[in-house]
Amino acid sequence: MKTQSIDTDTNAEKVLISLLRKASISKKFYQVRSLSQMTIQLSKRAIARANENLNEEEVDLLFVNLHYGQRLAERVKDYMKRIHYEKS
Repeated sequence: MKTQSIDTDTNAEKVLISLLRKASISKKFYQVRSLSQMTIQLSKRAIARANENLNEEEVDLLFVNLHYGQRLAERVKDYMKRIHYEKS
């Protein structure tokens, strides 16, 4: 078997692949969900650091814009305005 990672020992990689294959669907889903959450958090943190003048809501909108496009970001912004208006 050819290793998939240049910095992982072949035997260690075999063990990791075996563990992944044996894991339950719920365990695999949990791991994917956890990795996705961490990726989103790190992305938002990088956006916030690069744009220190933005508040949390603005960082969230910029995240949506960068990852999903301006059109969706504008729709989210409009939705957030409506929600804030309805609450007050």
